[in-house]
Order: sequence, then C-alpha cells, then structure tokens
Amino acid sequence: MDTDKLNRDIDLIAQQEAALVLSRFDAADAWRLGESLKRRGESKGQAVLIEIRIAGHTVFCYAMPGTAPTNADWARRKRNTVELLQRPSYGVGLGLQREGSSLEAKMGLPTRDYASHGGGFPIVVKGVGCIGVVTVSGLPQREDHEMVVAALAELAGVAVTNLALP
Repeated sequence: MDTDKLNRDIDLIAQQEAALVLSRFDAADAWRLGESLKRRGESKGQAVLIEIRIAGHTVFCYAMPGTAPTNADWARRKRNTVELLQRPSYGVGLGLQREGSSLEAKMGLPTRDYASHGGGFPIVVKGVGCIGVVTVSGLPQREDHEMVVAALAELAGVAVTNLALP
C-alpha cells in the first residue's frame, strides 16, 4: 500500500473510532449487532465467524457455514489486540505497517495470541469508554473491517458512506 493511501486509511479509521461511539450497549444490542453482521454476510454469500464480547464475556458467537476453526483462532487473536489496545485491529496493523514494526517487535506480544489484522473493533459507550469488542473473521482483512464498521454505523445511526474506506 502506498504511503498516501496508508495515511488516508489511518486517518479514516481514526474518524470511524470517533464516530462509532454508542449511547448504550448491552446483551440485546449485541444480539442485534450479531444478527446484522450475519445478514450482511449471508446477503453477499460470505462466510464469517462473528464474536461479540462485553467486559470479557462472549455474548454472541456465530460461525457461519463455510467457516473453519482457524476463523475462531483469528477472531481470538484480533480480539486480544483490541481488548489490550482499545483500538480497531486494522488501525493498529496499518499504524505498525507505517512504522515498519509489529506487535511483537514493539510490545513483545506473541503473534500466536495477538493479530493486527482487520476485523476487530472496540465497542465504545459515551461517558463510559471501551466496554467490549466486536470481531469478524473470514474475509480479507479490509473487508472484515468494513463489515464491522458498516454494522456498527447502522447500530449507532451514523451514515456509513461518510466512514467508508476508499
């Protein structure tokens, strides 16, 4: 990815983080978000694993037909990154790419347990902060990220066209 595109994507992901702050989020909202992600995958014929966690507890998990156990492992590794850094896993990965670094080199985090690939996004509640993570695995990382952003934008009542990566 060229430097201009990389910087543009990093800036857009920061805008996504700022815009996708929810007024509230509970288990019922997690269910709605999970169903939305499932419908998005089904409508495009895409098989993804969906995981939503609140305060370290899995409240929604669905592996669509066509996924594999490796998708659950990727979701776990992306989720670990988001829970630790409270940032989208794709944004973390692009930032590290710009720096020419990795989670292992920068923070000593093993790649077996942490992944800086797209698909994990923090669930942030206004006035509270990061309360959980939504993760998708099964598509190329940019598409995993875009699917999560679109579903979170819908839940937040934010126009996704203003937040979409080019």
